[in-house]
Amino acid sequence: MPLKNNDQFSTTIKAKIEKYARSISVNEEGKVISIGDGIANVTGLDHVMLNELVQFENGSYGMALNLEADFVGVVLLGKYTDIGENSIVKRTKRVVSVPVGDALLGRIIDPLGNAIDGKGTIASDKFVQIEKIAPGVMARQAVSQPLETGILSIDSMFPIGKGQRELIIGDRQTGKTTIAIDTVINQKGKNVYCVYVAIGQKNSSIAQLVRTLSAKDALDYTVIISATASDIPALKYIAPYTGITIAEEWMQKGKDVLIIYDDLSKHAVAYRTLSLLLRRPPGREAYPGDVFYLHSRLLERACKLNEANGGGSITALPIIETQAGDIAAYIPTNVISITDGQLFMMTSLFNAGQRPAIDAGLSVSRVGSAAQIKCIKQMSGSLKLELAQYRELDAFSQFGSDLDNETKKILEHGKRVMLMVKQQQNQPLSQIDEAIMLLVINQRLIKWIPLDNFDDFKMHLVVHFHESRLYQELATKLTFDQPLINKFVNEIKVFIKNYVLGIENYDLKQYGSLSELDLSDNK
Repeated sequence: MPLKNNDQFSTTIKAKIEKYARSISVNEEGKVISIGDGIANVTGLDHVMLNELVQFENGSYGMALNLEADFVGVVLLGKYTDIGENSIVKRTKRVVSVPVGDALLGRIIDPLGNAIDGKGTIASDKFVQIEKIAPGVMARQAVSQPLETGILSIDSMFPIGKGQRELIIGDRQTGKTTIAIDTVINQKGKNVYCVYVAIGQKNSSIAQLVRTLSAKDALDYTVIISATASDIPALKYIAPYTGITIAEEWMQKGKDVLIIYDDLSKHAVAYRTLSLLLRRPPGREAYPGDVFYLHSRLLERACKLNEANGGGSITALPIIETQAGDIAAYIPTNVISITDGQLFMMTSLFNAGQRPAIDAGLSVSRVGSAAQIKCIKQMSGSLKLELAQYRELDAFSQFGSDLDNETKKILEHGKRVMLMVKQQQNQPLSQIDEAIMLLVINQRLIKWIPLDNFDDFKMHLVVHFHESRLYQELATKLTFDQPLINKFVNEIKVFIKNYVLGIENYDLKQYGSLSELDLSDNK
């Protein structure tokens, strides 16, 4: 009987021993040797990784950014007023990661992935490191599908394709953010997810952005990453990498994503601040030597994947703010060399009331007509040349009043073209509406419209063709053949004739005879 009890006892002991872990865990701790301006120098963390999260004894986190021989330079990602010398710092053994997935849609988060919109925590079970290598050359394919901005002057002259990186550059208060917001609004119903990264913006600006997107039902397919002006530089530094990581998750599942960085000038300034505080050697304009790599490793992650890799895409619209229109400054030239074109916003055009204030001479899309539907490509070929010619003649015409008739015709036509491509905020157009407007310009049928009536004329023109059978025919074909052009021209002539005759005090002598608006035989 006692022997039986001993057997039971030894079996119990063996079972208990089996429950013990067979591996040894080591928790590495260090101490703060100095702290100030959001930077802590920590000793004792001999095996810490680059960009690893470390936790301070007050619960705040930091990111290891400088790995020196005797200490680690840690940038603080939270409150640090109660951290002092000899404070304990623990390794977390994980690199900075953020939640990804559809649970983020419609949410506003900080650069660490924490919800800041008061709607509760993010219900995501997948976290991804914010620093990744961009997809290789063989994983990509050429940009060929248009990303519709709904802005006539961009879609016609500087088309943006899915997977392209198009820089929006200009002085402050010239409508850069408005173009980005309008592009987001225009993605409604087009199966494109949007990521908006606000870097160094005012809280009131972000609140206004949220209100605008909510009013246009655009928040449902958008996630906003907010690193405001009052946030510490480290959060502004990691914000765009958080945004591209969230976008990459959707791209790898075959989705199309639009990401906006507003703006990368403030991102570079935040990185310069961190680098100087970490005692890294300063270079040109006090920026560190790797500031080019800062943006190239970010923007190269935006691309169009080939079918073997899912066929998804990320289209990037980085924004850069210039000083007094100087696009030859350090950061602007860096980003121009990385991107596939730029939209240059001109202060003088903006002040003259032209919206969007895009300079046709300095702006370019290096993807070009490859990212246009055929009907827009057919009608927009000469538009950029006409506007450049108008701008040049307009500048010279200021010096004298004796102009020949041909120059006067170019100037009059140019003024009307500028008014045709002028567009109100938050009112994007469909591609078919844009094609019809370009046809009106191309066929020079706008010379009878008084300059003061253009907004009203464009509105009535769009409404008229929405109710026309020709609209559906063009939407099906997506291309103009000669019979279709003839049908459109005849209908436009009838519309213009009826429209101008309805204008009170319309001066026929000023605009010439309406006989040219008589219908041709090719119906």
